[in-house]
Amino acid sequence: MNDSSPASGTPVLDVWCELQCPDCRSALDDLRALRARYGDRLELRLRHFPLEKHKHAFAAAQAAEEALEQGKGWEYVEAVLGRVEELDRAGEPFLVEVARELGLAAEEFDTALVDGRHILIVDADQAEGKAIGVTGTPTYVIDGERLDGGKSQEGLRERVEQIADRLLAGQG
Repeated sequence: MNDSSPASGTPVLDVWCELQCPDCRSALDDLRALRARYGDRLELRLRHFPLEKHKHAFAAAQAAEEALEQGKGWEYVEAVLGRVEELDRAGEPFLVEVARELGLAAEEFDTALVDGRHILIVDADQAEGKAIGVTGTPTYVIDGERLDGGKSQEGLRERVEQIADRLLAGQG
């Protein structure tokens, strides 16, 4: 798997995540900091890895794909992760509610969760994650290196920054 898109040469950070995961919520600060530091010079890609122990995670992953299609992917992910307990309690109606709050076409979320239009993307991400050894969330992959944030987030952002800086320095 080539981790940087050859066309743009932009380094890619894949973030394997699930939206019912408290550890992924903890990772939000790191992701915000990385986006602030690198902007468009580092492509952050949300990859889905719903865990079976979280019964709404699979639906949440599909909802995140719908939000991405409607142009507010990360905004939606952050909104849902910020309220993990509500997702635990309310499930799919909460996912539609968040879409409505963000001004997205909420009825499309409802339909997407029923017709399963995003299931293939979620399944493909999960299969790829398993193939490269992802076992929990969040897990980061940059330049072929896997960093497991599920156990501890300590030092992870620094490691991602070291690799991104090295990749970006190598471009010029």
